[in-house]
Amino acid sequence: MPEGPSVRKFQLLTSPFVGQVVAKVGGSSRKLSVNDLNALRLQDSQVHGKNLYLAFVAAEGPTGPTAEETVLQREAACGAHCPAQGQQGQDGIPHPYSQDEKLQEAQHSRSEAPEAAEGQGNWLRIHFGMFGSVRANEFSRASRANKRGDWKDPVPRLVLHFESGGFLVFYNCRMLWCSSPRADPASDILSVEFHRGRALRALSAPDPICYTLLDQRYFSGLGNIIKNEILYLARIHPLTPGSLLALSDLEHLLDCAIQFSSEWLHNKLCGQGLHPQVYQKEQCPLGHPLMKGTFGPTGGFKRLTWWCPQCQPADIPLPKQLD
Repeated sequence: MPEGPSVRKFQLLTSPFVGQVVAKVGGSSRKLSVNDLNALRLQDSQVHGKNLYLAFVAAEGPTGPTAEETVLQREAACGAHCPAQGQQGQDGIPHPYSQDEKLQEAQHSRSEAPEAAEGQGNWLRIHFGMFGSVRANEFSRASRANKRGDWKDPVPRLVLHFESGGFLVFYNCRMLWCSSPRADPASDILSVEFHRGRALRALSAPDPICYTLLDQRYFSGLGNIIKNEILYLARIHPLTPGSLLALSDLEHLLDCAIQFSSEWLHNKLCGQGLHPQVYQKEQCPLGHPLMKGTFGPTGGFKRLTWWCPQCQPADIPLPKQLD
């Protein structure tokens, strides 16, 4: 499913429409009455971890903040010499996923789905599933035939046409109304309010480090791709208990998480794909064969993990969880 950098790009695609009125709606969502959005004004757009939040008000209400600052931030992050953005919603990860990865992603999607709404509100919470995406002023087109040999374009869950003539399209996502964004910026690895001290305390727990990294209470927006890549960059075995790592190792791992996530976002804004070093690979960049296992807490959801036994050696006895 889309991780923090991808969802932040989705938010940047929606921000130019802030202040505009919805003129027409469409989409295949069954849990959301899409017609309720008709004639409303998009007041605000925020991202928290892996969730996108859109605020709507009556058209005669206040227009809310402008998108100018966000657009300037996007241009600054991309730089003057970046190529044009590629297709939105694409991370450059090889597809299709293997069947076991699809299953693990589907389970994790359910585990991270938004909680039930407290009641009707003016914030639309959007949580993306595998291959979920947002498109601005274009629809997604089929890049290959499906299992039946049909070249059918993906069906959008929601389409918002605005009075300006532009439109937004949302794919493979869950949407529900809520009274306000449920978020803790201190846990968002891409937020300026990210709390390093709290993150380091979480990493120093006796749990395997690969479990803690996916705990959205402390690392909102960090997903399976980032987890695999930063553990390799930090040369840490995924099952190493955090409590057995030196503070300097935890600091380095946290630096890798922030830097990798920030660079991934920057590349996405410049239309560049992600080129993982170990995620879904057979060899590490040094040519060593990789191992793959399915790890997760007892009673919790388990995720596929790739690691290099030579670059990420187990220097201490590890839990017996290798598949």
